[in-house]
Amino acid sequence: MHGPADGSPREVFGVFLKLGLTSFGGPIAHLGYFRDEVVVRRRWISEAAYADLVALCQFLPGPASSQVGFCLGVLRGGGLLGGLAAWLAFTLPSAVILTAFALGASALAGPLAAGALHGLKLVAVAVVAQAIWGMAKTLTPDRERVGIALVAVAITALTAGWFNQIGAIVIGALAGLWLCRSGQSAPVGRLGFVVSPRKGIVALALFAALFFIPVLLAGATGGDSAFKGAITLFDAFYRSGALVFGGGHVVLPLLQAEVVAPGWVGNEAFLAGYGLAQAMPGPLFTFAAYLGAVMTPAPSGIAGALIALVAVFAPGLLLVYGMLPFWDALRLRPAAQAAMRGANAAVVGILAAALYSPVWTSAVLSPRDFALALAGFLLLTVWKTPPWVVVGVLAAGGIVLRLN
Repeated sequence: MHGPADGSPREVFGVFLKLGLTSFGGPIAHLGYFRDEVVVRRRWISEAAYADLVALCQFLPGPASSQVGFCLGVLRGGGLLGGLAAWLAFTLPSAVILTAFALGASALAGPLAAGALHGLKLVAVAVVAQAIWGMAKTLTPDRERVGIALVAVAITALTAGWFNQIGAIVIGALAGLWLCRSGQSAPVGRLGFVVSPRKGIVALALFAALFFIPVLLAGATGGDSAFKGAITLFDAFYRSGALVFGGGHVVLPLLQAEVVAPGWVGNEAFLAGYGLAQAMPGPLFTFAAYLGAVMTPAPSGIAGALIALVAVFAPGLLLVYGMLPFWDALRLRPAAQAAMRGANAAVVGILAAALYSPVWTSAVLSPRDFALALAGFLLLTVWKTPPWVVVGVLAAGGIVLRLN
């Protein structure tokens, strides 16, 4: 079995570039792809430790799947360079495509493209179902944790807004303190994150400072200079990324308020980019690159795309990096272990609720869709087919269904 210290930023970049090219289906599906690649296949991290990372990133604002990938890169790649390699590789493919689309390179249209995109939605159904199947066997092995998972399903399905996913995990952790204290072994050793407390504090301080520094710089810069435009753009996207709980889709209304309301991007262009972003592999937050490139005021184009992309991801990555040195010690405390067992069970419930909505409801529209999604699930779980092969098979199946 390979250990975390055996890796390098180059290895991390290669693994996450493949994930960035093949991970369709949104943040919940990404967690399934990550689990299959780094927990099941490569054994970089245990199932329980992976669930700890998922729970941590669900607690924090920002794009949860990108934060999990960043943490896995930090763990395997020996520190910050590994984390940045994972983030860059996972983000780059969709960011490049969306930026090219914003610059007028091409657009997806026609029955073949529509069929392939529908097949990719069915891939997400299969991947999320596989993740639930695997994680439930490990993380909900008793009646208490099955009950916590069911409560998390109910909370996620019946509530909306900030309380949705984060509320389910908080309640799961509190229930774990009560129900999951006895008969459990402590985590063995450490997760092995090469992040010192000093570095963590610096990251948390920078996370807070970037709320105020851009505003002060913009106020101190007169006129309509390019520098002031860049600072204003960074500030708008940074604040949006810092206020997101519950996944990439939540950032869309925040971004719409930031760029459509002041007239930076027209509503039709905004919706066109949003539609294309749904079809992209990798994180939905790369929609920010499209918006930065298509803006009317300067900076726009490639410069605007880079500023917007970095700004929208920065708060979530700074926050999770700052928490890593303290999370490792916290998880070894008995009370924290019990809370994490409850939180991990709640993660299973959240995944189960997401399997129905939005994953199932937006993809399985007919019995033929169900049959194709089931075929993908069996390919993943029974025949252990690589995810990229399943992506190709179901995309082709979607085309066949659309043409018949």
